[in-house]
Amino acid sequence: MPTAIHDPKRRALGKGLESLLPSRPAPSAPPVEPLPPAVEPTGKAREIPLDAIERNPYQTRSQFDEAQLNELAQSIAATGVVQPIVVRPLPAVDGEPRYQLIAGERRWLASRKAGKETVPAIIRQASDEQTLEMTIVENLQRADLNPIEQARAYHRLSNDFGMTQEQMAIRTGKERASVGNFLRLLRLPEPVQQKVETGRISFGHARTLLALATDEQIVSVAQKVLALSLSVRQTEIYVQGLLNPEGRPKKQKPVQAEDPNVREAQVLLQRALGLKVHIEDKSGKGRVIIEYSGLEDFDSILEALGGKS
Repeated sequence: MPTAIHDPKRRALGKGLESLLPSRPAPSAPPVEPLPPAVEPTGKAREIPLDAIERNPYQTRSQFDEAQLNELAQSIAATGVVQPIVVRPLPAVDGEPRYQLIAGERRWLASRKAGKETVPAIIRQASDEQTLEMTIVENLQRADLNPIEQARAYHRLSNDFGMTQEQMAIRTGKERASVGNFLRLLRLPEPVQQKVETGRISFGHARTLLALATDEQIVSVAQKVLALSLSVRQTEIYVQGLLNPEGRPKKQKPVQAEDPNVREAQVLLQRALGLKVHIEDKSGKGRVIIEYSGLEDFDSILEALGGKS
C-alpha cells in the first residue's frame, strides 16, 4: 500500500526564514510595479519610514502582550532595533515607495511606540504564499503563537493556497499529525475557541473536548473544566463518563497473539498517516482499518493512497 513518506532530514525551524525561499520556485503572484533604483532588493538592511510600511494581512498572531510591547519599545528607544524587520515592495503611491510587512510586526509596533520615524528593514520579493509561510514560520519560531492562531494559520495555507497537511508539515517543520491536531481545533464552538485563544483552556483540554458529539456538550464541559479547574486527565475521565454513561466496560474481543511483522506494519502506517490504524490478520488474510475524524483526515488518506493529486 502506498504511504506518505516523511523526510527524516526535514529542515528545522531554527534555520530561519532565509531557508524558506530558496527551496523551491516561487508560485505565480500578481505583478508588482517596477521598483525605483533606490529600493531595489539587495538583502541588506536599510532604514525605511514607518509610515511607508503596511501591516501584514497574513499575520497569524491576533494578540500582543501590551506589557511586553512596552518593554520592547523602551529597549528600542534606548538602543534601537537590533534585528531588522522583513518587508516586500508594493506599488508606489504618488511616486513614493510602499512596503508590506513580512516579519517583525512587534518590532514595527514597538518602534512606533518608541517615537521612531524609521526602522531597519530588509526588502524581499515574495509572493502571497511565501509571505504567509514566512509569517507562520517566524511566529512558530518564537513559540508564543497560541493554538487557535496556529490552527487559523494552517487553515489559511490550506484554504488560500490549497496545501495538503503533508505539504504544510514540510514547509513549517512540524509533523503532519501535529498539523492535523491544530486544524481540528477549529471544529470547536466559537466560545470555546476564544477560551483556548486566551489560554484559559489548554491545548490538551481542547483535544479532549473534541471527542464530544455536540457543540452544547463541548461548551458545557468546557465551563465545568474552568469552574472545577479540572486537569487534562480529569477531563478525559469525565468525557469518557459522558460517552459511556452506564459505566459498562466495552465488550473485549478475545486476545490473540499478535504477529510482530503485523504490529510493525501497523506502527509504520500510523506514523505515515498520522491516524489510528488497526490491522486484523489471520493466516495472511484480513483487513486494514484506518480511523479518521474529519474531511481533512479523509483527504490525507486519499493522498497517501494516490487517489488525489
